[in-house]
Amino acid sequence: MLESLRSIVQQVNSARDLTAVLDIIVRRVREVMHTRVCSVYLRDKQSGSYVLMATQGLNPSAVGNVYLAPGEGLVGNVVTRAEPINLEQAQAHPAYHYFPATGEERFSAFLGTPIIHHREVLGVLVVQQEEKRRFDEGEEAFLITLSAQLAGVIAHAEATGALAVMGEQRREAKFRGLAASPGVAIGRAHIVAPLANLAAVPYACCMDVEAELVLFQQALTGARDEIRAVGDRLKGELNREERALFDAYTAMLDDSSLAVEVTARIRQQLSASRAWAEVMLEHVRRFEAMSDSYFRDRAADVRDLGARVLMHLHQQQQSERDYPDNTILIGEELTAAVLAEVPRQKLIGLVSVKGSANSHVAIIARAMGLPAVMGAQELPYEQVDGADLVVDGYRGELYVHPGRELRRRYDSIVAEERELERNLDHLAALPCETADHHRVRLWVNTGLMADVVRSLERGAEGVGLYRTEVPFLLRDRFPSEEEQREIYREQLEAFAPRPVTMRTLDIGGDKALAYFPIEETNPFLGWRGIRVTLDHPEIFLAQVRAMMKASLGLDNLRIMLPMISGVGELEAARKLVQRAYTELLDEGFKIAMPPLGLMIEVPSAVYQVRELAAQVDFMSVGSNDLTQYLLAVDRNNSRVANIYHSLHPAVLRALREIVDTGHACNTKVGICGELAGDPGGALLLLAMGYDVLSMNATNLLRVKAALRAITTAEAQELLCKVLAMQCPEEIEATLQQTLKKMGLKALLQPQ
Repeated sequence: MLESLRSIVQQVNSARDLTAVLDIIVRRVREVMHTRVCSVYLRDKQSGSYVLMATQGLNPSAVGNVYLAPGEGLVGNVVTRAEPINLEQAQAHPAYHYFPATGEERFSAFLGTPIIHHREVLGVLVVQQEEKRRFDEGEEAFLITLSAQLAGVIAHAEATGALAVMGEQRREAKFRGLAASPGVAIGRAHIVAPLANLAAVPYACCMDVEAELVLFQQALTGARDEIRAVGDRLKGELNREERALFDAYTAMLDDSSLAVEVTARIRQQLSASRAWAEVMLEHVRRFEAMSDSYFRDRAADVRDLGARVLMHLHQQQQSERDYPDNTILIGEELTAAVLAEVPRQKLIGLVSVKGSANSHVAIIARAMGLPAVMGAQELPYEQVDGADLVVDGYRGELYVHPGRELRRRYDSIVAEERELERNLDHLAALPCETADHHRVRLWVNTGLMADVVRSLERGAEGVGLYRTEVPFLLRDRFPSEEEQREIYREQLEAFAPRPVTMRTLDIGGDKALAYFPIEETNPFLGWRGIRVTLDHPEIFLAQVRAMMKASLGLDNLRIMLPMISGVGELEAARKLVQRAYTELLDEGFKIAMPPLGLMIEVPSAVYQVRELAAQVDFMSVGSNDLTQYLLAVDRNNSRVANIYHSLHPAVLRALREIVDTGHACNTKVGICGELAGDPGGALLLLAMGYDVLSMNATNLLRVKAALRAITTAEAQELLCKVLAMQCPEEIEATLQQTLKKMGLKALLQPQ
């Protein structure tokens, strides 16, 4: 059964569209399980009913004409129960509902399993038999396993099908992801595709067919020459079989039939890259569908060859990209480097198929004030290049080719946002203090120079987190000490005399450097943050020296250490900081030793706050990572994103314990996670006694408005009420209700 399962899943993954997916499922399952009938019912999103979409064994004319509501018939009962139903005699079950159109009265045995994706029942997979018999445990387990594996494929195929219809008729299509950065963007899609991923090449047409044909031939020639050169260079090191692979590659490229297929598609005005990708993927699917394991393994060779030619095609096409006004970037996995390529005045929103609301690129989007949706896994992004889009960063929704009514609704939301900003502008010059005059320092998180002007315009009193890794992410090598000094000097001068807290290099996890790859099974529990820089003191020392030299004559630098998990790491880092300072003094620099602090981001640090506080000048909670580690939730994994919640009771209790212990040691405690930028969350942090709230500049005035409207006593009463609650959803609802009662409904996301 296992081999059959793999074979079916592999075939389904290679299918072109939903119709082909369903046809493979019903045909292969009936064949493997030796049943008379196999059928698939799928949910109709408009009516909520479940429709017979494919069958082998029932009347073909019933396909598309049999609808069952949840709870109606055996199929409807599988939906409502969200578990299998296995019957020896289906007609005897009280929920049995006979549909004459199907011709199923001949069949007695019934086994139906739900197809569940993200906790929603997408459909039901059914097998039926004439004789009265209960399907055995092995057969039931096989169908359950197959349904679970097919759920994601069916969801993606449904989305692709909706988009294909939409493309023909310009119909509006809606896709869901995760709300990653608030706001609404109305613009045009620009696809960012990996250079050598055949499956990610956007659908694109060409205007000059002859030029595209020349481009294709140049790429073929370049790839052929490259493969021959590599083969010749390694000839002495390869055995006969390995040398034969290079010969096979060049033979395929010399095969005129392959070029003819691609040329024919280019002549139909398809771009060379897309035409090549389509043809090669079809060949890959044919190899993967073969029963002989040798030929199945050749599919990987064909894919590799396709990627090589594709790379040459892209190298030929690396002319300056033309980004339209109101660009919305879409990609499988966006990075900070990709964002930096787009002129800031043209970029208005982001959509990423992978990632979560707390991935690094989402945090940067919030810092830049860009609406963003992450984890839009069902979006066939390669098909929407150039399409009109609406990105709803409040709800995590994306609309392709929005209709007139939808555009009107979102235009009004954008107008409301602008009006709110105008209404809050007057707060920029006012101090951040509660209604009973308790002062709270509001600082900003930065990483790009573009953040500076916006931060100062909105009344930022300092920088609670400067992400020094951003300049590293935007380069193809480590920046030199002098290059770093110049970058840091700009930040320090821009905010002087206000304090600027510079975090030492925090790479690893979801922040990878292309020139310093870190390959790990579990990167968030691996080599990241201070662990990397302690293992590479040459990187750490150069960075700390650059920071200190940049602060000459300004004296507004604070240095902060990330991912400290214990006293040993802190002591090792302190020694290196002291060494860098001593070196600079010896070199004649007249600078003061900057305050040294650390981030509380891992659970072990929560329980060693007392010991850690004794050795630093300040502490700051990185609530994003702390939440991730306390809840054991990878914040880049959209499958578990609903579990990640910064208002989880365990997180709030940890935050209170940190600040209480820190203050008991006479150490200032701030927070620079996303919770600080949430108006409701800020009320709780005020009540806990946090000295500094650091956030994205976008949220600064909203938070200030909330804090100026409450007294410390009212905030503490709210905190006591919230800490008695047991689930984050209840806490969130309470905070929203509180803001409404305070007359601050406008600070909540649009409904």
